[in-house]
Amino acid sequence: MKYLHLIWASLFRSRTRTLLTLLSVFVAFFLFGMLDSVRVAFNSAGSVTGANRMVVASRLSITQMLPYSLDSQIASIPGVRKSSYAAWFGGIYRDPKNFFPNFSVGPGYLDLYPEFQLPPAQRRAWEADRQGAIVGEALAKKFGWKVGDTIPLQATIFPTKGSNDWPLKLDGIFRVEDEKLKGQEQVLFFHWNYFDEANDYVKGRVGWYVVQLSSAGAANRVSTSIDALSANSDHETKTQTEEAFNQSFAKQIGDIGLIVTAIMGAVFFTLLLLTGNTMAQAVRERIPELAVLKTIGFSDRSVLGLVLGESILLVSLGALLGLSFAPLAMKVVTRGSGGFIQLPSSLPPESWIAGLLLMLAFGVLAGLLPALRGMRLNIVDALAGR
Repeated sequence: MKYLHLIWASLFRSRTRTLLTLLSVFVAFFLFGMLDSVRVAFNSAGSVTGANRMVVASRLSITQMLPYSLDSQIASIPGVRKSSYAAWFGGIYRDPKNFFPNFSVGPGYLDLYPEFQLPPAQRRAWEADRQGAIVGEALAKKFGWKVGDTIPLQATIFPTKGSNDWPLKLDGIFRVEDEKLKGQEQVLFFHWNYFDEANDYVKGRVGWYVVQLSSAGAANRVSTSIDALSANSDHETKTQTEEAFNQSFAKQIGDIGLIVTAIMGAVFFTLLLLTGNTMAQAVRERIPELAVLKTIGFSDRSVLGLVLGESILLVSLGALLGLSFAPLAMKVVTRGSGGFIQLPSSLPPESWIAGLLLMLAFGVLAGLLPALRGMRLNIVDALAGR
């Protein structure tokens, strides 16, 4: 600590260069905090232990639909309190850029999601309307919809009577009070019965079942019993948590964790080159100063410590600022993520630990080679300016 004033003075010898380097480090660790949070979210375990709401889908692929006949069998399993079903529709509104999640759902689906607050009168109107639909408040505001409007949904997978036109009447708008789940308002629901009757190809098939348990402690037993219903059939199922099921949608594009890790690796390799070059330039400019320090009694180890300390301090300042601001951005991303992939709204502990270890490692590496060069300076040549 007694040399801290020397390190601080050396660090801000060229304020512009230091501030630009600090900004680069800040951005790198800010991106690290956000990307590592995404990696943690996509690689989190999907154990059903302790879950009270689970999803039953095809073991092969989420694109494989399941027979409707499983509904009554699942409902009869001990430990199942309520169950319903849904199917991905994949329609668009006017333009492919206006894509949003839209599903056909079975009776009682909203009972499984008490967080969806729909006025009773609107729910009764929707349940009585064969072609009715409900949407989240955020989605309604986005497109300027109001109750009573007709939504001209365009099919991308399931035509009806040779046409892609699926006009739906907006019977209700639901809200989600929890700010962390606000993204779930970006969704449209309509009746599975209408979908089953009107589409040209798929009959008596659903995309997945949603199961509410009477006790979270029965999760493992119930999931095993449900999967046993379709064992050795052409529609084997996999019962999992909602989080794991929602992640399977996004994971269709590839291994998200590997993609994010590769991006972070490229970012930090660039950061190492940048910071190392900055420190090397700083050492070259201070050859006479380091030579004087060695002349008045500073050892090679002391010179090494000063340069390393300068590098570590520079990286630490930028890293701590970047990691501190990352959770603020994650809250914004979480709010607009659609609510189906639950990104953490704060930096996970493992991300903090990894970030701090990276901070130390890159601070040392960025300063080590320039410092070793400073230790090997020829004092006479340095003082002579050669």
